[in-house]
Amino acid sequence: MAKDALMDYDKAIELFEPVLGFEVHVELNTKTKMFCGCANEFGSGANTNTCPTCLGLPGGLPQVNHKAIESSIRLGLALGCGIAESSRFARKNYFYPDTSKNFQTSQYDEPIAHDGQVTVELESGRQVTILIERAHMEEDAGKLTHAGATGRIQGADYSLVDYNRGGVPLVEIVTRMIEGTDADAPEVGKTYVAHIRELVKALGVSNARMEEGNVRCDANVSLRPRGSDVLGTRTETKNVNSLRSVERAVRYEIQRQAAILDAGGTITQETRHWHEDTGTTSAGRPKSDADDYRYFPEPDLVPVAPSREWVEELRATLPEPPAERRARLRESWGFTSLEMQDVVNADLLDVVEATVVEGASAASARKWWTGEIARIANARGEAATTLITPLYVSELVALIENGELTDRLARQVLEGVIDGEGSPAEVVEKRGLKVVSDDGALIAAIDEALAAQPDVLQKIRDGKVQAAGAVIGAVMKAMKGQADAARVRELVLERAAQ
Repeated sequence: MAKDALMDYDKAIELFEPVLGFEVHVELNTKTKMFCGCANEFGSGANTNTCPTCLGLPGGLPQVNHKAIESSIRLGLALGCGIAESSRFARKNYFYPDTSKNFQTSQYDEPIAHDGQVTVELESGRQVTILIERAHMEEDAGKLTHAGATGRIQGADYSLVDYNRGGVPLVEIVTRMIEGTDADAPEVGKTYVAHIRELVKALGVSNARMEEGNVRCDANVSLRPRGSDVLGTRTETKNVNSLRSVERAVRYEIQRQAAILDAGGTITQETRHWHEDTGTTSAGRPKSDADDYRYFPEPDLVPVAPSREWVEELRATLPEPPAERRARLRESWGFTSLEMQDVVNADLLDVVEATVVEGASAASARKWWTGEIARIANARGEAATTLITPLYVSELVALIENGELTDRLARQVLEGVIDGEGSPAEVVEKRGLKVVSDDGALIAAIDEALAAQPDVLQKIRDGKVQAAGAVIGAVMKAMKGQADAARVRELVLERAAQ
């Protein structure tokens, strides 16, 4: 595959104005699929969660999942959308091997939610309002696995299809054109998708695990020359499934398209594949317009007509908006913008809040979750939230603040808890890790260390206080690290002055 020519990003922004659009697909966490009773589960054996209905076999008739409609309405309301008094499903006709029915049951001209907006805040503090054209219900497609050296469709020997995901409830959130982002365009994309992910988690309508495909983004990018009102030809980078990748994909397309346009070329309207390993996009298929899909009303499903009373009941269940929640917690915890951003970026806001509720200080909760726990999680290739509960973290913090553990000992206790040895208190007891707080035992060890290092004792008496480090180190070794170094230092200076 030939390498694309890229223009320097700053030069590209100087010459061209990026125009963006995003289609975010949110898998709903209902127990069953959108139109049948098959389990909606991730990780089941291939093609085990299937039936005649979701496979499109003769005689299988769809029935709409009531919970999926409820979740879709709640999500639409949270996006500031109007909820249609009547919406209907349509058949979107196209052939693709992971769509066994040869059409996708979706919504086209009559979506359940329409005309909303969200405002996102960039790291610079700049706020960007993004208009939502619609949020419509549909079913997911199956999953293709390409067998070959690269694992990609290009050059694959053959492909395998798992239809477990086919028929899983989706809400597709479609923005209107996003203009005026300029150099911030990649960050706007990342921040917007992060906002959607955070919103659906707060609503409880999706597991929102991007690594499992629960939230996927199609990023539309076009460029127009500075000062022009004529829209450029857009490309659509499909199924980008991490926040970092959304940002990188938008940046790459801006640089790639700018190089083509500057050289006098034209942009092909097409889908693009994102390659995480190389940080590049590649051509997919020519992009179809709505007419090419030959939409027509789904004859086996009646329109969805939620009562206004039900819509208002669902509106009353909406949680605190994520942005307002972050602002409230940041003020309550006394965090700087950077500290709060670290917690949010690490997807640890919920567990930090839960740890504070259990009694830990916000600063200590942030320190342990974003520090040592995150380090262990990264080393093990697991999510930090699966390793330890907020209750146990709060108990660990309490042992430190009570003087029963040093940070060094606490790290050992943490490892024991994660390895399943029990609560922090139980690990301390089993491993004998409690801090030695008996001044008598510490003084005995200090006197022994001073007697063994008379030259150091003299240096301390001569005012070279930094020399006490050698004695402190010897005492900590004798105590097997189970002493408070600050208290040892106090006692060393006291004994040396006598």
